[in-house]
Parts: sequence; C-alpha cells; structure tokens
Amino acid sequence: MSRFVPVDRDTAYLLPPSVDEWLPSDHLARFVVEVIEQLDLSELTRQYAGRGSAAHHPAVLLGLLIYGYANGVHSSRKIERATYDSVAFRYVAANTHPDHDTLATFRRRFVKEVELLFVQVLVLAREMKLLKLGHIALDGTKIDANASKHRALSWGHAHKSRIMPVSGGGFEQSYNAQAGVDTETMMVVTRHVSQACNDKREIVPTLEQIVALPAVLGEVHTLITDNGFFSQANIIACRDAGVEPLLALRRESHHAPVLERFASDVPQPQTTDPVVQMAHRLGTQAGRALYRLRKQTVEPVFGIIKRVMGWCQMSMRGLAKAQGEWSLVTMAWNIKRMHVLRVTSRAI
Repeated sequence: MSRFVPVDRDTAYLLPPSVDEWLPSDHLARFVVEVIEQLDLSELTRQYAGRGSAAHHPAVLLGLLIYGYANGVHSSRKIERATYDSVAFRYVAANTHPDHDTLATFRRRFVKEVELLFVQVLVLAREMKLLKLGHIALDGTKIDANASKHRALSWGHAHKSRIMPVSGGGFEQSYNAQAGVDTETMMVVTRHVSQACNDKREIVPTLEQIVALPAVLGEVHTLITDNGFFSQANIIACRDAGVEPLLALRRESHHAPVLERFASDVPQPQTTDPVVQMAHRLGTQAGRALYRLRKQTVEPVFGIIKRVMGWCQMSMRGLAKAQGEWSLVTMAWNIKRMHVLRVTSRAI
C-alpha cells in the first residue's frame, strides 16, 4: 500500500461537480453572494434592454467586483483571469467567466447605483444585528488619481486632476477620500470624495449623509475628528444637524501628563459659545475617552484598505467616477467587516 494520497488528474467525475461544494461554509465568497442576494438590484436590472445576446446578471458582476476589491484584486483583467484560476472567484461567478470589458463597463456605468447600494448594505447589517449607530469618527486620506502628473502641465488639467501636497513632501495628483466610521463596529457609514487639499470643508457633506441615513440605523450622537476639521462654522453645522461635535482644537500630544489624564472634570462653563462648550466637553474624562476612539477606528480602516486590500489608486477618471469607486471600495470593506462580525458573534 502506498503511503501517499493518490494523484489522479484523468478520471472524470462520476456526477457533475457543484460549485457549492468547493468552499468552506464560512468562506467570505459565500457571504458576499449571500449579501448581494438580499439587495434590491432593480435599479440595475431594469437598465438592460434585453436586445442581443444574454447579459451577465448584475448580481454576478457586482459580486465579482466586491469580492475582488475585498481581496486586493481591482483590475478587471485580473478578475476575469481569477474566474478561471480561483475557486472562490469561480464560486462568485457561478462558474461563468465575464470578460474584462464587461466588468469594466459595468463598474463605469453603474457608479451612481453603487452609491445607493452602499446604504442598503448598512440597512442589511442592522437587520443582522451587526450595526447600530452612535459615535462616528471622521477622517480623510489621499488616494492617487488615475492620471499622469507629467501631463498636468496646464491649469485646466491640474484643476481637473487635482494636485495635492502629500505627507513627507512633494505633490501628487490625488483625491481626498473621506470616511465616517462607526466606533463600535468599524463599519464605514459615510463616504465621499473631495478635491480639497485639506479637511475644513468636509464636515458639511458628511452631515448631509448622516441626516439622510434611514432611521432604522439609529441616531448618530457624536462626530469625532482631528484638528484638521476644526472651525467654528463646522461646530455650528454639527449642532444644527443634531450631532454633538468633538473636533480637536489643536494637534493632540501622544502622551498626556499623568495628572492631566486622571484630573477631575472642571465645572461646565456658563456660556453659549459653541467653541468653549466643545472645548469643555473634550477636556472631560468622557470626552477624552470618546476622542481616543478616533485613532483606533478610522485610521486602521484606511490602513487595511490601502495595505491589506491593496487599494491606493482610482481605476477611473473624473470626480463622479472616483466617488462611485470609493463607494464600491468602502462597501467591499463593510461586507468584509460584516463577515468578521458575524463569525465573531456566533462564536460568543
């Protein structure tokens, strides 16, 4: 008797194989398909005229893009190749093989519809008891544009492919990608793309998205940001939207003095000045504890998206398409995060 497992690549299957048998029951690819099956894709499907040859279903194309972005495969050519080479991609594609042009056209054509699906995923997370809003940490990160810096020689080109200063010195053609992240679950709740070099004007668009969220998600109580977002106008905008602002007034030191960290709260000032009121809140024990959540919430999300998911550059050109792709990326992150949260909740 041989001590090795038999190797046989020639014998045919006695019964036709099923793609359902190829993956473990808790695999992310299964979860991606499960989530997409529960989304309302009517805004996509009704735009297919029904002429010519049969089209790949939007659920398949969306699933391939989301699973691809979640696993660092962003190129439509690489996704097409993966439907042949990868068991997980083959499962998501239901053993079909959409070509790269079909995938690229779908991504480019339905950028607006993807933004609406982003909210549907949040509602589904709430129905699965994986999300309930409370405190949101907001920050921005630079994402390279799909453009060549050497071609931006005129003001017209530079203004359309915004050139921004980057940390460490120098300038790059980038977008300012914003994300508001739930501090309890690390799911992205708001997202938008800006061409502004700093974050001063990003509070209002974020508040507009918060106000527009479905009531079933719960109420956002607090918006937490670093000092790059601070201005009196932004504090007032938060108050007007019914959200308590915790916008750092200055760059915080990494190691506060021990006596300061454990000092008792000072009495609340008798003033109507919103800046003074917020400064007092930031100085309380509860305020400091809330603000500390910012670094462990939104910054890790950016780090995982850029380093683990490998997404550092837009695939499409133009602000509208960049906004759509950022919605696709953050939706992929949310589904990936939901998968982890569900497995964790089942283990408890």
